[in-house]
Amino acid sequence: MSQNLPNMLENTIAKIREMVDVNSVVGTPITTPDGVTIIPVSKVSVGFGGGGSDFENKRPSNQEMPFGGGAGGGVKVTPIAFLVIKGESVRMLPVSAAPNTTADRLVEMVPDVLDKVSALIDKKNQPKAE
Repeated sequence: MSQNLPNMLENTIAKIREMVDVNSVVGTPITTPDGVTIIPVSKVSVGFGGGGSDFENKRPSNQEMPFGGGAGGGVKVTPIAFLVIKGESVRMLPVSAAPNTTADRLVEMVPDVLDKVSALIDKKNQPKAE
């Protein structure tokens, strides 16, 4: 059997590895002038395949059989959210325009509720000015 098919698949996998790295999933942080850091988060889907065959023909016994085949692959990067860091506060902002379920809405509301409760507790613990 020819070594062409394994070589094609190895080359395809190597090319996919070149395209996809950790920066494809968690992007490079972007810092704004007012100190807010934004980090993009993505979902990466990868697929590849290949196939081939050796063809028998009239040939001298010392020659390799002819080979026909192909291989290919693809990468899909889908942005799903942004991490927004401002001071001690970290929030995840999903890319989707509208949450899909009530549970999604509740999860999105948790950081705001925690901020409001924390501010209320801080305000209550401050000494009253006379």
